[in-house]
Amino acid sequence: MVAALTRIFGVHNLALAEDVVQDAFCRALEVWTTRGVPDSPSAWLMTTAKNRALDLLRRDRTAQSLAPEMTRIVAAEWAMAPAVDEAFDAHTIRDEQLRMMFSCCHPRLQEDAQVALVLNVLCGFGAAEIASAFLVSRAAMEKRLSRGKQVLARAKRLFDLADTDFAQRLSAVQCALYLLFNEGYHGASAERAVRVELCGEAMRLTAMLREYAPAATPATNALAALMCLHAARLSARIDATGDLNPLADQDRSIWDQRLIADGLSLLDASATGDEITPYHLEAGIAATHAAARTLEDTNWSQIVGLYDRLMIISPSPVVALNRAIAVAHRDGADRGLEELHAIPDRERLVRYPFYPAALAELELRRGNRGAARTQFVAALGLARNATERRFLERRVASCE
Repeated sequence: MVAALTRIFGVHNLALAEDVVQDAFCRALEVWTTRGVPDSPSAWLMTTAKNRALDLLRRDRTAQSLAPEMTRIVAAEWAMAPAVDEAFDAHTIRDEQLRMMFSCCHPRLQEDAQVALVLNVLCGFGAAEIASAFLVSRAAMEKRLSRGKQVLARAKRLFDLADTDFAQRLSAVQCALYLLFNEGYHGASAERAVRVELCGEAMRLTAMLREYAPAATPATNALAALMCLHAARLSARIDATGDLNPLADQDRSIWDQRLIADGLSLLDASATGDEITPYHLEAGIAATHAAARTLEDTNWSQIVGLYDRLMIISPSPVVALNRAIAVAHRDGADRGLEELHAIPDRERLVRYPFYPAALAELELRRGNRGAARTQFVAALGLARNATERRFLERRVASCE
């Protein structure tokens, strides 16, 4: 809806487009409460937004400030409806969403601000959720989004996909979609630990990216492979009672074999060119897990090797944490704990519950129940939703 309305109002009127979307949702709350939810909620919302856009276009003062490409339709009222209908056409919306993704990745913005804009404007993330993904405070993220929208508002049009800085912006778009998928798969939502709909949205937008030939690069294919291979395990990550299942306890027989096959095919397609990206390495790690029938059968040496390369080209505390866990599976709990304590910048994990949880698991494997319980309690204090709290409460009880 925001993409369609931005086509009508212009990217410099992004706030107006967002206001119209808010109006449509507020109207839905009013109408659906009394009349019930329509058979096609999305179509109802689109129609409401279209009608609101037409109302605004019929006001001369508003029309004069809209996008240059829309000036032709404000000269005669009879032309307004067809032009607005065109903006809400499914094919047009797809193209405008693609342009919107790239518009958010303005070269005057740092990449983290570009990614935050994509998540906020195109995917509907709130400042708190994006802040959790970047491991920064909500206040800092709100300022970052505000500055980003000011830069975006000064543009006269959505990004032209034929522009020369396409490749530079593509990298930021890929990163945004990666973070969107991660937020669904293992995010910081206060509501629930796994949000399948966000994973699906990230996969849809990545598929849209792959449909545009210049964007269908090896890195994009690797990103799509990574998403498929992780999404294949979604059904096993939550048990019948809604509780988290760690990898060791997952029923691998219910992993989605079609998604695994798709992921492996995309990983093969990504093996062209001369560049190895973090998406290639993470997809390789996910493929290694998918190939193992049990946790014990997993090729942990291969996984550690892939994490070693990932730490060279894209180091982060979270990557180091996952590598340390893999080392513990390969070399034992003592070596894993050494790696956990040696993580550079581990103070950035101070609010991440799965750092103390990892310490606790390895202490438990060493038989140090007291130390394990202390770390599990610390992790429980950092739990971000009820699902994580229940999981960590069970782990605390296991130390008794």
